[in-house]
Amino acid sequence: MRVKDKIFVGTCLLALAAMSALQVVAQGPGGGGRGASGAAGASGAGRGAPGGGGGGGGFANSYPTHPQAAPDVIARGKVIYDANCASCHAADMRGTDTGVNIIREQLVMDDDKGEIIAPFLTAGHPAASKKVYSFDAGQIADLAGYIHTKRAQGYDASRNEPGSIVVGNATAGEATFKTRCGSCHSVTGDLKGFGAKFGSPQTLQNTWIMPGGGGRGGFGGAGATTNVPPATVTVTMANGRKLEGRLGRIDDFTVILADADGVSHTIARNGDVPKVEVHDPLAAHRQLMRVYTDKEIHDITAYLVTVK
Repeated sequence: MRVKDKIFVGTCLLALAAMSALQVVAQGPGGGGRGASGAAGASGAGRGAPGGGGGGGGFANSYPTHPQAAPDVIARGKVIYDANCASCHAADMRGTDTGVNIIREQLVMDDDKGEIIAPFLTAGHPAASKKVYSFDAGQIADLAGYIHTKRAQGYDASRNEPGSIVVGNATAGEATFKTRCGSCHSVTGDLKGFGAKFGSPQTLQNTWIMPGGGGRGGFGGAGATTNVPPATVTVTMANGRKLEGRLGRIDDFTVILADADGVSHTIARNGDVPKVEVHDPLAAHRQLMRVYTDKEIHDITAYLVTVK
């Protein structure tokens, strides 16, 4: 072989060796695909699994994971949590106005079987006027076992749907009802047996407390099943012609209504033209949405479902 041929072959071998080395670095110790990063995956955050993994690849979950406790431990822990913690931290542990989201609290994520949350509880809970819980070691282990069933893993996995939306305090809700609603309603008068009229607490809440189908505003939510007449609207055009019907949507630019025949009409708005008059039986309820706190909403719901 000629000298220049030997030089060419040697150069090719060096290039191949370099490409192989780059491929190993790209895969990382997890042996993953293109997107995996060995260095980042190995360091992670918290107790996240090291390495990459998987064809499309990506970084490993940065949140810690915990081995699941036995079913009887979880069941006992749920009883303790519901009785002592849910009123502030919510049934799904995502927090309320008075308590943080404990799924993402660092001391909870670092804890395994109660060894880190135990001193916090027994030394005095700062958000509860230094309340000291008299849990024994077994109860704290049970509580930790239940808490760790909720895994912090990005947006969706942490937002577990609660078993029930009734997470408020009914006694506090009764007091708030009298303050906010008592001037118009009475549970012994127009709202007698009120809680029994709804198929679910969510329907009650979305119709009366948060009219609009579950959001802070908008129209909807009222219907035949709740005996609440829907919002209607009268639109008077510039030429005097009037359109009337059930209000579907209204904003600064359009108003949408369905007439008596069910035909939908979308009318453009330009300032005060055409003239629009909304007739909303739940107007006062919608105004309260500017005033309510989330806790008050949950508390009133918890109270009204007991009115049967």
